[in-house]
Amino acid sequence: MENYSGENRCAADFMDIASLRDVQLSRLQKIVAHAYKNVEFFRNRMDEKGITPEDIKSLTDIQKLPFSKKVDLRDTYPFGLCAVPMSEVVRLHASSGTTGKPIVVAYTKEDLDVWSEVMCRGLAGAGLSKNDIIQIAYGYGLFTGGLGAHYGCETLGATVVPASVGNTRRQVMLMRDFGVTGICCTPSYFLHLIEQADIYGIDMRELPVRVGIFGAEPWSQGMREQLEKGAGIEAFDIYGLSEIIGPGVAIECSEHSGMHVFEDHFYPEIIDPDTGEVLPDGEFGELVLTTLSKYAMPMIRYRTRDLTRIIAEPCKCGRTIRRIDRISARSDDMFIIRGVNVFPSQIESALLTVPGVSANYLIILTTEKGMDNIELQVEMSPEAFSDQVKVLEDLQRNISRAVESVIGLRIRVKLVAPQTIARSEGKAKRVLDQRIKG
Repeated sequence: MENYSGENRCAADFMDIASLRDVQLSRLQKIVAHAYKNVEFFRNRMDEKGITPEDIKSLTDIQKLPFSKKVDLRDTYPFGLCAVPMSEVVRLHASSGTTGKPIVVAYTKEDLDVWSEVMCRGLAGAGLSKNDIIQIAYGYGLFTGGLGAHYGCETLGATVVPASVGNTRRQVMLMRDFGVTGICCTPSYFLHLIEQADIYGIDMRELPVRVGIFGAEPWSQGMREQLEKGAGIEAFDIYGLSEIIGPGVAIECSEHSGMHVFEDHFYPEIIDPDTGEVLPDGEFGELVLTTLSKYAMPMIRYRTRDLTRIIAEPCKCGRTIRRIDRISARSDDMFIIRGVNVFPSQIESALLTVPGVSANYLIILTTEKGMDNIELQVEMSPEAFSDQVKVLEDLQRNISRAVESVIGLRIRVKLVAPQTIARSEGKAKRVLDQRIKG
């Protein structure tokens, strides 16, 4: 694993394509053989399809392997997918388990080294170096965000401020007093920090912070513009998920034209979410990932439910590893209203084209007289806050039209005063489903 100083570049990011494909195939063959030998679940799934590790002779042969899904981790909770004895497991993480049993993931020491490496490569690609002071405002503990970013920053050689989440006043104080130049957190929480700093009489744009690494929730280009304008920073989108390794699967470079996948460690595919058919690079579909070097709990063709596309064209930064487009939505975030498929990200994108509104909103789904409806609660920006009825009516109308132009449905818009919608210190909750079931 390389030690980055900011001037250094990781050779793996710039590897020639033929050499990269050779690395991927060698690692794929080893990880499939490892999973087949040590995980009954994968062995049974492959046996059902009549596939053995020896059948993986080329990268295209990955398509012969069965998919895995989140439900598989729940069904084998807690350690049914472990491929090494517990004596070799040095770390366990888990999801919040809000929809049932938590997702448990395990790491060997070598797995943690890979995680630290890819996070470090991502941070270096975002222009951070050992000369930076980086505040981590992701949650520590079982959530992978905090420690994943922490180890990456330490590998980079940067000074780490492990602030975790919460205590917003202290977060702002630390940023100011420590001269923080980079921050890692959810985009919605950083927006909250900007708002609170203003209340405390601190202009975030006057602080040294220059880079924000934002992930753990979908966010739009409109949100990026608000964050960059509000704090005078450059915002970078980072992608990851606990089932694969945590944050660090992919991240933007300074070109901001998609997120580079560290595909020497994570092999990406795009499939049709309905048929499972593999789609060519450039077409939108569901992202499927295979871990090529994670041995405690390897994941083979894991269906992420995240919708994106692979960008194979060369990036101006010179990296040869492919990119994925901004995650446009999660297939399991979609809700259907009057026969129309709607994603929260569509509503956010439309909303943030309207002047006078903030990026704080709540989508409430209701049922009235047997028909499902959408109510969109939107905070006005302090500048646009007014008690003039015509001003409010015009703003409501503009929001309604903007959303309708994107999703094709007329929705109810309710304007609320600044600081009215509850903030989250973790992932923002954007949808409240109050529909009558049955």
